[in-house]
Amino acid sequence: MTAVNSTEDRKRPAAGWVGPVVEYGPLALFLGAYWLWGLIAATKVLVGATAIALALSWLKTRTIPKMPLVTAVIVLIFGGLTIWLDDDIFIKLKPTIVQALFAVLLLGGSWLGKQPLRYVLGHALKLTDAGWTLLTRRLGWFFIAAAIANEIVWRTQSTDVWVLFKFPGLVIVTFLFFLAQAPLLQRHAPPEAAGDQTE
Repeated sequence: MTAVNSTEDRKRPAAGWVGPVVEYGPLALFLGAYWLWGLIAATKVLVGATAIALALSWLKTRTIPKMPLVTAVIVLIFGGLTIWLDDDIFIKLKPTIVQALFAVLLLGGSWLGKQPLRYVLGHALKLTDAGWTLLTRRLGWFFIAAAIANEIVWRTQSTDVWVLFKFPGLVIVTFLFFLAQAPLLQRHAPPEAAGDQTE
């Protein structure tokens, strides 16, 4: 029993830093590699770092987060096409495809009466059914806006501008979006969660 508990305790602190590393580590390396060697080389770094990040997540937590996994599959596909064909259009299209896919999953699930966001974030957030529905729809529309923004930026701006839009631009905007949802999270917290916060 003690050995089992010590193993679980070792996993708990790892989970705290593994999530950000898996989600943002490859992007940070992509940005650094771009300024050093250019977009094609940075794409190679992104593909490799994404695969390593997923392996790290599995080794440390025995789980692979669902949304980063979907993103990783698309990175590997579009990054691989970019490297193979030596054409940066594929890696520039990747954010559009990812954001559009998430929008379809969220808004489509909501339209069907499902709550796919609860499946992904239910371990971290406690909301009423109405709260999950509202947050799901808002995030779905946010992803649509992000996909449209990516299309506009990469088609009208330089690659330097697009890279900064991708990271840290989209990360900052996403953070601000969730920050703006604080009133919704408070308003739709279930009674037991609200009681825990007041104690």
